[in-house]
Amino acid sequence: MNNLRSVDLNLLVVLDALLAERHLSRAAERLNMSQPAVSHALARLRHLLDDPLFHRRRREMVPTLRALELAVPLAEALSQIRTVLTPGAFDPAARHVFRLAMSDYGAALLLPGLMRLLRHEAPGIDLIVTQRSREGMVGAVIDGEVDLAFGVFPDLPARCESQGLLEDRYVCLLDPAAQPQPWQGLTERAYWAAPHVLVAVHGEAATEIDLHLRARRKTRRIGLVLPHWNVAPQVIAGTDLILTIARRSLDRVPPGLQVAEPPLDLPPIPFAAIHASRRRGDPALRWLEDRARQVLSGQAEGK
Repeated sequence: MNNLRSVDLNLLVVLDALLAERHLSRAAERLNMSQPAVSHALARLRHLLDDPLFHRRRREMVPTLRALELAVPLAEALSQIRTVLTPGAFDPAARHVFRLAMSDYGAALLLPGLMRLLRHEAPGIDLIVTQRSREGMVGAVIDGEVDLAFGVFPDLPARCESQGLLEDRYVCLLDPAAQPQPWQGLTERAYWAAPHVLVAVHGEAATEIDLHLRARRKTRRIGLVLPHWNVAPQVIAGTDLILTIARRSLDRVPPGLQVAEPPLDLPPIPFAAIHASRRRGDPALRWLEDRARQVLSGQAEGK
């Protein structure tokens, strides 16, 4: 076993970046190092750990089983070290990359205001945003593939923690001219009789609405399943479809369509940021969560 005094702990930072990026040049950019320096560090890591750590497959570096086993404990250890060295402090003037995951609803809600704030307050900070299913976002947070995920997370495993940012509500979007006549507004009877649009990233899935209805032994007819929120309002025009959607995702109501209050009791929509429990004390994550809350609270005040 290697004596800790003989180990260059900077190598562990390189390994953490390589595990996150799976790409030599991107890891070098993240670390503000040259590519040859990262290659040299990887060679030393392979010797130190007696394992190849990565295999090349096309343009990606695929981690070995040994490297994957190290990923979570390594991320936890580095997070604790950063907390010890910079307790309660994060320098937004420094170069930093945050990896985030969110749906297009979350991106529309948060990103425009957050990017304006960051470009003004912290132009050295870069964001890399990916879209995944809810389960995929939770898994990516736990595995350290992303720093924060933003969305609606009603149930979280013990290894994740949530910070509430904003509460939204459901409204219904419909084309009154295409509804069965005579149209007398969106009644509960009309709601159950209509076909509905369901937005799910990966095919058919139960949303909070459907889980809420099933708990009351009710179901709605799903006439269309879509993977994206942003196209959903456009498919309503000229049809009898009803879209039950988060109010804040409707910046503009397409011409001819109508926003109506749901004729039944639906739960609120708690928009939150989640992070891995092991990174609870990470000052960088706390800083970004605070900025996200600042952006969204400004929106709430303007509503």
